[in-house]
Amino acid sequence: MSKLYEETTARFSKYVMPTYAPQKMFVKGEGARLWDDEGAEFLDFAAGISVCNVGHCNPRVTAAIREQAGKLVHISNLYYNELMPRLAEKLVTEAFDGKVFFANSGAEANEGMIKFARKYGNAHGGRNVIISMENSFHGRTLATLAATGRAKYRKGFEPDTPGFLQVPFNDIAALKAAITPQVCAIMLEPVQGEGGILPADPDYLKQVRALCDEKDVLLLFDEVQCGMGRIGTRFAFQSFGVIPDAFSMAKAIANGLPMGGFMVRKPFADTLTAGTHASTFGGTPLVSAAALAVQECFDKDGVLENCREQGAYLMKRLAALSKPYAFVKGVRGMGLMIGLVLDRPAGPLAAALLKKNLIVLTAGETVLRLLPPLVITRQEADLAVERIAGALAEFQA
Repeated sequence: MSKLYEETTARFSKYVMPTYAPQKMFVKGEGARLWDDEGAEFLDFAAGISVCNVGHCNPRVTAAIREQAGKLVHISNLYYNELMPRLAEKLVTEAFDGKVFFANSGAEANEGMIKFARKYGNAHGGRNVIISMENSFHGRTLATLAATGRAKYRKGFEPDTPGFLQVPFNDIAALKAAITPQVCAIMLEPVQGEGGILPADPDYLKQVRALCDEKDVLLLFDEVQCGMGRIGTRFAFQSFGVIPDAFSMAKAIANGLPMGGFMVRKPFADTLTAGTHASTFGGTPLVSAAALAVQECFDKDGVLENCREQGAYLMKRLAALSKPYAFVKGVRGMGLMIGLVLDRPAGPLAAALLKKNLIVLTAGETVLRLLPPLVITRQEADLAVERIAGALAEFQA
């Protein structure tokens, strides 16, 4: 334990609200590797919870941040900055014809998307109820908590913000039964992240799209975790062939700088007008420069191709690896958003892997969640599998 660690944890305990319980201290990162305060090297299969998708200290992103920091970091959105509309243009060009609003986080992006849906619904028949999914996660603000389909996150923050109801995921009959004249939108994650790495059934999403068209209801996708290349396409909806009316993005959009946003299809893109929504730090020159560099990585560095290739390889190896262990129920996911499903809490396995210098996450209590940077090498994939194999063997014993 270093002196720096002791000093830092003491300050943290004394001055920082106890909403987090950190286990390690990291001081340096590169690609898919992190180094702690004592110089030990770790393989990072969490990527800051699907944030550093193009790797820690990515050269393109680092160079963009350095250059822009020497020019202009922030101005009010009462004035133009050249980079924010350039970023919006790039995202729209790669997604669909529409417009973008920029904020600071996934929760803010979803909050803004909820406001958009209600603004549109209230103007078209006084509709303001949003249907979301059981087991979903949409953020920690009061509205996004109410949209979240996991009651444990809302405990202690009652009363719930009204206007939300949840139905089972991948169940079109339940969704149809929940539609009323008050419903303005359906909100879901194409791949549920915190809920346990649960992909939507492609046919289900197509039926949801058809239902929304039939009932004049907006379709909203939360791509905060599963987007920005995570499942092998730049935007998650592209993996399913279903275009939503709006979708949120955050986490990996600026590879570690705080940024979020949501995009709205052209027919609805002017619903939020001047003065109806805002974000002080949304789309600043600095974060826009970083986000443009992330898009450049996608365009020039084979990131999406590598995600699909290494994801398929990892899924295959993990499926074979887990067969002898009765407590492992399967492997599921898409791209490099992978869950190892257990019959027991996954926390102890994650802790065991941290001792083997592999950083992983949990999801839905019983799922070991793997979200490595999309730039991992085959060697790093093999090294992760080797460490997981060792931890599984220890659990079996």
